Amino acid sequence: MDTAKRKILIIGAGLAGSECAHYLASSGHQIFLVESKQIKPTPAQKLKSCAELVCTNSLKSLRPDSAHGILKNEMEALGSLILTAAKLFAVPAGDALAVDREKFSQYIHNALESHPNITLIAREAFNPLELMQEYDCQHVVIATGPLTSPGLEEWIVANLSSDDFYFYDAIAPVVEAESLNMEKLFFMDRYGQFGQGDYLNVPMNKDEYEQFISELIKAEKVPCKDFEQEKFFEACLPIDVMAQRGRDTARFSCMKPVGLEPEGGKRAYAVVQLRKENLLGSAFNLVGFQTRLTYKEQLRVFKMIPGFENANFLHLGSVHRNSFLNSKKLLNFDLASKQFPQLSFAGQIVGVEGYTESASIGLYLGYQLNRKLQGLEVRPFPRESAIGALINYIMTWEKASPSSINFGLMPSVELSREELKSKKGRKKVKQEKVATRAVQIFSNFMSLENQC
Repeated sequence: MDTAKRKILIIGAGLAGSECAHYLASSGHQIFLVESKQIKPTPAQKLKSCAELVCTNSLKSLRPDSAHGILKNEMEALGSLILTAAKLFAVPAGDALAVDREKFSQYIHNALESHPNITLIAREAFNPLELMQEYDCQHVVIATGPLTSPGLEEWIVANLSSDDFYFYDAIAPVVEAESLNMEKLFFMDRYGQFGQGDYLNVPMNKDEYEQFISELIKAEKVPCKDFEQEKFFEACLPIDVMAQRGRDTARFSCMKPVGLEPEGGKRAYAVVQLRKENLLGSAFNLVGFQTRLTYKEQLRVFKMIPGFENANFLHLGSVHRNSFLNSKKLLNFDLASKQFPQLSFAGQIVGVEGYTESASIGLYLGYQLNRKLQGLEVRPFPRESAIGALINYIMTWEKASPSSINFGLMPSVELSREELKSKKGRKKVKQEKVATRAVQIFSNFMSLENQC
């Protein structure tokens, strides 16, 4: 086995790039981490530090029997820097893991900058192979995520991908807590105790909801470019797109009132939920309110929400174009380019959607690349694991379409006659069995790795 340490160039210091860099540097390799945001940020980027959370501050569920909980368990087993930072700077969010974005990002930036095997470089990348040679590296990783710079995107399209290379995503607005009329709002986690919890809720009656939806439909939106079609993530639709799909769509999605009823009280027709944006609770983001509305229209329409009459929006929502590869066509299972073996991709750009999904792909690539650089064979992750299921999805799906982790990506389980009759419900029992199997199989997988 070749145990020589290598020089690796990583382009992009988002979640995947940060995880990949930290994993490989901790394995003894010398990392050159190139990030352009300090000198040329995209419209969606606000911070100068690494691993910025752009769309929301939530890393989804912590419940061990949820798909996101399974994924976090595997990331921790791989030494995730992202989860370490998230737990240090978590803000209350029920059973979800939400963070103070600035403190979270700065911690990761400091950890990377102070690592003896990592060199942070502020520059824009255009030709990854030429840049790899410039820094005398043996391998290059593109982890620029969905916000790939135009210059690098042009190189990818010209040299690798002539297919559709984009989807649209949107960002939810953030409001100042002190500007809200708290007499019209209440604290409560879904199915929790009224008046307590991490989420702030805004109940709406039928007339308020219907008028709000009507204005969302009529409001002016930011248009796509003439040569592009509107392609949105189904799991993260803008609130105005929901309104256009049907007047009740939002009420059965991000505005559903189920589980948010006062004790002995009547359920609201719809509910807007707000989640803390920072530890102080001085700012809240509107859960599920990603939007294409122009800034002027956001101020007009969102101030129709009860209690928002004098709302001060610290950040308004926006739409941005996300870039993705057709991984099945262009990459091997270790995420190396079929055309350029010394080039790999990590993170959302390979076709996953979500913060932890992106970070986990960075860890997966770090794991596989570390083996490859030591002369070892690629070691596929089991399909029953969350990371293995994500890799299997992007490498086998007929038509490229970004996906977050969910139980539908993982092999199903059989239920006994007794389990089918369980009071918990068939779905709940099935998820618990899938979670238990995933944890056991991944634990065995890692144990065998440690014996190598």
